[in-house]
Amino acid sequence: MFALEVEALKKVYPNFTLDGISFAVEAGQIAGLIGRNGAGKSTTLKSIMRLISSEGTVKVFGKDFSENEGAVKELIGYVGGGFRFYPNKTLSAIANAVAEFYPHWDKEAFTRYCDAYALVLTKKVRELSEGMKIKFSLALALSHGAKLLLLDEPTSGLDPLSREDFCDTLLSLKKQGVTVLFSTHITSDLMRVADQILYLSDGKLLADEPLETLTKRYRLKLFASLSEANAARAIGVKEVKDGFEGLITSSEGREATLDEIMIHLEWTRRQNESAH
Repeated sequence: MFALEVEALKKVYPNFTLDGISFAVEAGQIAGLIGRNGAGKSTTLKSIMRLISSEGTVKVFGKDFSENEGAVKELIGYVGGGFRFYPNKTLSAIANAVAEFYPHWDKEAFTRYCDAYALVLTKKVRELSEGMKIKFSLALALSHGAKLLLLDEPTSGLDPLSREDFCDTLLSLKKQGVTVLFSTHITSDLMRVADQILYLSDGKLLADEPLETLTKRYRLKLFASLSEANAARAIGVKEVKDGFEGLITSSEGREATLDEIMIHLEWTRRQNESAH
């Protein structure tokens, strides 16, 4: 069963178009949404949540979002980019305010998450570290029975230890059957937790497949010359310090990192656009 189905999602701005992308995320899976700044990651998540007007169809656990908005939002925990709660309010006061919006708010569950995340409800928002702010956002998102988490750059600005804690939290939630779609620039986090990769480039979906499939398909090879790289049908060939570097699909070269795959696929897209 799919937790999230997105079909022909499109949003047009004066200088950017989210170009009719389609994808699906299976229930109980963790999907990573990647791409450079301005690729359309935040636009995609906001469009899914209907925070901005856009074309296309979104289904959550088989329910059409536009036809069942109230019921669907009960199933979703959304954490947008940044942390915008009042800095001088206590966590308890914010939780009480948020609870009013959800008929099925579970106070006991919220308390359990706060205990698990070592959140002190008498603290004010300004007293929290960035990592604790993320954990507080997750506690709020999960305490109304959310089965799908949509997270926009949740690890941005976190130190390595806090990011490790975040990844551990996602893996724990996965064991509980929660589905996660989160955007990030930090591919090492994805290597730890992601089942599926969605790669956006300039509003287009360049890749949608299991992480393991994507990383096993490509290897990185260094070539002495451009002609040698072209003869090997290397992908996204770039000149580097010691020659020319590109992705290949044979067993030669070394295993490519997710960062390197992104860079060379992006380079291929630019080359194709320049040729036209």
